Amino acid sequence: MKKSVPTVLLALLSFASVLSAGDNALSKSEKADGWKLLFNGKDLTDWKVDKWNPESISVKDGSIKCHGKPSMVYYTGKGKEMTDFHFKADVMTKPGSNGGIFFHTKYQDKGWPVGHEAQINQTQKDPVKTGSVYIVKKNLEAPAKDNEWFHYEIIVKGKRVETKVDGKTVVVYTEGKDAKGTRKLSKGTIGLQAHDPGSTVLVKNIKVKSL
Repeated sequence: MKKSVPTVLLALLSFASVLSAGDNALSKSEKADGWKLLFNGKDLTDWKVDKWNPESISVKDGSIKCHGKPSMVYYTGKGKEMTDFHFKADVMTKPGSNGGIFFHTKYQDKGWPVGHEAQINQTQKDPVKTGSVYIVKKNLEAPAKDNEWFHYEIIVKGKRVETKVDGKTVVVYTEGKDAKGTRKLSKGTIGLQAHDPGSTVLVKNIKVKSL
């Protein structure tokens, strides 16, 4: 006997619910694959806001909101010292916004931190757009749109960094032996940037897997 269309749809929806755990949660497949959830969607447990302009970092509607004078928030939970990893999150920018996801970084009270930054910028005047590894590997064409969630990935293995937006590779950067300064691959945590009062960046579903 053939199943009715509604029955088939219900079965598909049930299967989809197993694969997707909803916002700020791990699905069964992610847990089995070794992913770790960094943000609970409710508060900044396991995160630390700097003393620069801490009012610029907040939690709103299940997302970390970065808006206001320059500031940073750092992941300080278990496993914060990452070397080779696969990071992913969902990000939204408001028009004219700039932000960034820092990696191989560490907490400091004030100022832009050490390490690398995966740029977030669709329409702000800075020509360096989302997917860039700031300074060292530029992307000049925005791969996403303001006011829409996009899926951002950062994959670091050895001296190679790859960024992806909605599953598509944006840049690949390989660090040379002559790399100097504070923008060098090493190890460290994740940091989210509040860039300026005209920028609003929202980040949720923040997850990482060791490689």
